[in-house]
Amino acid sequence: MGNTNVEASSTCCRTRDVLWHLVFIGFAVNYMIRLNLNIAIVSMIRPKLKDNISVTSECLDDTIPSNNTINAEYEHNYTLPFYLNATALPKLENITSSTEEYFDWDEKEVGYILASFFWVHWITQIPGGILATKYGTKFVFGVSNFIGVVVNFVIPWFARKGAIYLILLRSIQGFCCGFSLPSIHNLVSKWIPPNERSKFVTAYTGNSIGAALTYPFCGFIIERWGWDNVFYACGILGTIWFLAWCFFVYDSPAEHPRVSHEEKEYIVSSLGETVSKVEIPTPWKSLLTYLPFWATVVAQIGANWGLFTVTLNGPAYIKFIHGWDIRLTGVLSGMPHLLRVLFAYFFSILGDYLIRNEKMKRTNVRKFATFWANGVQGAFMLGLAYSGCDKITAMVMLTLAVTVNGAMSTGALAGLVDISPNHSSILLGIVGTAVGLVGFCTPAVVGHFTFQNQTAVQWQKVFWVSAAILFISCTVYFIFANSVIAPWNASKEIPESENMVVKGKNNETINGEVSTEKEEIEKYSV
Repeated sequence: MGNTNVEASSTCCRTRDVLWHLVFIGFAVNYMIRLNLNIAIVSMIRPKLKDNISVTSECLDDTIPSNNTINAEYEHNYTLPFYLNATALPKLENITSSTEEYFDWDEKEVGYILASFFWVHWITQIPGGILATKYGTKFVFGVSNFIGVVVNFVIPWFARKGAIYLILLRSIQGFCCGFSLPSIHNLVSKWIPPNERSKFVTAYTGNSIGAALTYPFCGFIIERWGWDNVFYACGILGTIWFLAWCFFVYDSPAEHPRVSHEEKEYIVSSLGETVSKVEIPTPWKSLLTYLPFWATVVAQIGANWGLFTVTLNGPAYIKFIHGWDIRLTGVLSGMPHLLRVLFAYFFSILGDYLIRNEKMKRTNVRKFATFWANGVQGAFMLGLAYSGCDKITAMVMLTLAVTVNGAMSTGALAGLVDISPNHSSILLGIVGTAVGLVGFCTPAVVGHFTFQNQTAVQWQKVFWVSAAILFISCTVYFIFANSVIAPWNASKEIPESENMVVKGKNNETINGEVSTEKEEIEKYSV
């Protein structure tokens, strides 16, 4: 039986490999539909000049155009709104002569439109986990993403109706897409052997591929066919993914009609008794008073604060402080996310190797990964803060900060399944709620420091805040986190001794750490 399991685990084209790719693409689709408006809106707004507002970075003072017509306008205190760059200012006589379709939205309206996706997004996180536990990840993740995809087809129509209509539509889209992330851990707990979790959770970094490809992809479409076709193209791609998801994905090996007998036996044997075969009630009191879980929440808040600061606001920083043009801004904004995926993948291989060969305890692997995702990212964020007007150093620091964040999938994110396979989707839902609130906070912090003051000095303060949060969250995780299966994971029918250490058929310790004394685990409960 042991040899069969090993052979099954190394077979090519396994069902769980197909699952990995569809989850990966699903997250890419999820981020594609949430980010496409960020770049399309630049082409949707009518270029215009605005009185008595200065957004010119000190790094660009020597690059203001010398055209006489433009200089004459500068003498009348006209300068660019936040979404245009002084180095790319068009000739004034051409501004109103274009036949392209534009909307007369001001800066505040644009801000509301971009933020509206997150307004109710966060409240769906815990319900998403609960629904996945009850109805399965295939339904919740698939339908959540697909509704967000379908909304793309009507965004141009709503935009032409007015800003308020687009804000309402984006809020609905954000609400629907919010159920997807917390639902996916339920699938991981039923399909993925514990020693493969680090690698599989890298599928979640499909969101980085979505971010990496969306900006240049949408920029190309806008340049060739106009902004409205961005949403139609994203809708078509998302629909293709949904059809594949419906055909190939099932909630457990037992339900899958095409999984091989060998692979099914290997998965069941590896999971042992960590996953309940019947639905069990959520132990809310025990869950909400468990310190290792809250340490994981803090670590996720920190890692995502750094990531969101760069993902949501990085293009503005690159363009307005260092003066890159819009096409290059798209490439430079996307490149770090591609490197993040590669880093996550190779770090996950290292993490699983260390656990599988007992080179390091599971808890220590999670902490080592969190050190990179939070601590090292914080160091690069400080480097970005002190890069000043050196655009090359700034891009290197920004790229490295996003890249090392990829270790998050091997760290605190995978640690949620370690703590409680049975309730992992609900845990991820709580984490997603906290992370959703980060989506509110980071734009607010950036707006507070840079409103009508787009300077490197003000952006330095933004990066200081991010670095501090990253360092603090890393420290909290090191002190309080562990990856021992929580005593409240299993149902009451399972003996207490099996709650402490859960073993598979081959008497292999699945959670990677032995803790036979009740006090060793209970000391983490408040």
